[in-house]
Amino acid sequence: MAEHLASIFGTEKDRVNCPFYFKIGACRHGDRCSRLHNRPTISPTLLLSNMYQRPDMITPGVDAQGQPIDPSKIQEHFEDFYEDIFEELSKFGEIESLNVCDNLADHMIGNVYVQFKEEDQAAAALQALQGRFYSGRPIIADFSPVTDFREATCRQFEENNCNRGGYCNFMHVKMIGRELRRRLFGRYSYRGYRGARSRSRSMSPTRHRRDHDRRERDHKDRDYRGNGRRGSGERYDKHERAGGGRRPRRSRSPVREGSEERRARIEQWNREREERQ
Repeated sequence: MAEHLASIFGTEKDRVNCPFYFKIGACRHGDRCSRLHNRPTISPTLLLSNMYQRPDMITPGVDAQGQPIDPSKIQEHFEDFYEDIFEELSKFGEIESLNVCDNLADHMIGNVYVQFKEEDQAAAALQALQGRFYSGRPIIADFSPVTDFREATCRQFEENNCNRGGYCNFMHVKMIGRELRRRLFGRYSYRGYRGARSRSRSMSPTRHRRDHDRRERDHKDRDYRGNGRRGSGERYDKHERAGGGRRPRRSRSPVREGSEERRARIEQWNREREERQ
């Protein structure tokens, strides 16, 4: 019985727990839902409800005065918001993904989901956001049960064929431009960007080659710069800006011998061993 309940938890067959709240952290019925909303007490993901206010909020593509809006202006407005939120939230830890809903239903419109690498980072961000405002509106933040956005996003929307439009009950994630994504998530380039559209965690052959070439370049650069160490003045200035004192110098690694020197040393060792025998 327990195995059966575990297998149907969060699915349509589960008559106790709300599957939509489990998958997307929101439900159109809200507190009136006939099924339970199991709100997590800790999670790496935060939900900032109805936070993004799109300029065509009333009618898509049209402003409040009834004038059409250039789509590029709408995207520019969104990316300004996205970058602003990312920079603020990244102060609390490494961001795994930051997704903003493009849905129009009341329970999903403007929802912002931020997933941190660690749960304590999300907890610190949640505490800091309490009582704060954005664009004159209070920030409503809480832990979200969503940890796998592949299950929360609408696959048909990603393939441009969702017939439910903005009122779909799964996330229609608003995408940012490639340049902005590279600039924001480039700081985590050692593991790559893992946004809502990343359905496979395996690394492609092209990425394998790219990472290999990058490691080769880094290795050559380290040899050229002296094992990649910064100058003592730069290292001191950076530490002073952080408010600490001068760090003690690290001991340098021994200089590697050339091949002729190594052969001569080996021959000497052999002669000394023969003499001892």
